[in-house]
Amino acid sequence: MENQTEISTLGEFGLIDHITENLPIHNASTKKAVGDDCAVMDYEGKKVLVSTDLLLEGVHFDLTYVPLKHLGYKSAIVNFSDLYAMNARPRQITVSLGISKRFTVEHIEQLYAGIRLACEIYGVDIVGGDTTSSRSGLVISITCIGDADEDKIVYRNGAKPTDLICVSGDLGAAYMGLQLLEREKIASAGQKDFQPDFAGKEYLVERQLKPEARRDIIDELEKAGIVPTSMMDVSDGLSSELLHLCKQSHTGCRVYEDRIPIDYQTAVMAEEIGMNLVTAAMNGGEDYELLFTVPLSDHETIKNIKGIKIIGHMTQPDMGCAMITRDGAEFPIKAQGWNPLKDAEK
Repeated sequence: MENQTEISTLGEFGLIDHITENLPIHNASTKKAVGDDCAVMDYEGKKVLVSTDLLLEGVHFDLTYVPLKHLGYKSAIVNFSDLYAMNARPRQITVSLGISKRFTVEHIEQLYAGIRLACEIYGVDIVGGDTTSSRSGLVISITCIGDADEDKIVYRNGAKPTDLICVSGDLGAAYMGLQLLEREKIASAGQKDFQPDFAGKEYLVERQLKPEARRDIIDELEKAGIVPTSMMDVSDGLSSELLHLCKQSHTGCRVYEDRIPIDYQTAVMAEEIGMNLVTAAMNGGEDYELLFTVPLSDHETIKNIKGIKIIGHMTQPDMGCAMITRDGAEFPIKAQGWNPLKDAEK
């Protein structure tokens, strides 16, 4: 990248003006966006939902193989996903950045291009944020604000013992994409003109670098007149999220190994690296699919919605949480997914 501009030449407010110039407004609830001491929103009687995510270089992403535009896109998407997981609609975000001296104005432009693209596709407004210097690489903090009718909001604690457990899309692909990127990073060490080999596994790389939030599933459920009894997104792994739903709803669960949706490329990659496929799907994380429960009476409607798979059912709490294998054996479900504080606790 030629003709790099040091951020110090613009200063904090100059940088903010530069990267937020001509931001479009997608929502009537946005009354005042960037440019004052606070953003102003008017939700006209709806309930307001707020979520925030903090992403740290070296912990959540590796710029060796993550393009800044993809990183910006993903940073926004993971926040949108939290709103959809409550059956709500994301409307606005604030974007705060900690930037070290190795980044230039052009680098931040790339990052913001990804954030703006996500906002354009999902109809979300950027209404504020902050920038500061960082001594430990790039830090991204995004807060997402959305709305929903009170009777449509879905929490984690509403499942009943006979409810069906459903999941959107397929699982494990993002984790396999991470394994592939890490493998190619190691292979490239010390090689000047290294070309990574992603042939036949492009889907895995896309699922890791450029995930999508499942607005389409929320739309389909709304069309079908279904409000899930509990829901969350699969960010830390299916096993972990199932245990969260069961704990919050005071239920047990049974999920079936042969019903877990897995893409062919995920299966091929798991075989290549010698990993158990179901382990990858249950514990991989970063899929950003929706895990939710619906009453048994919705079975006929749910099974006909494209992109949704019924993988099991809730049980009485004293039955615990278990997976039924292909040969009928029961194994207790354990949370083995991503734990951001694990290393810090040692």
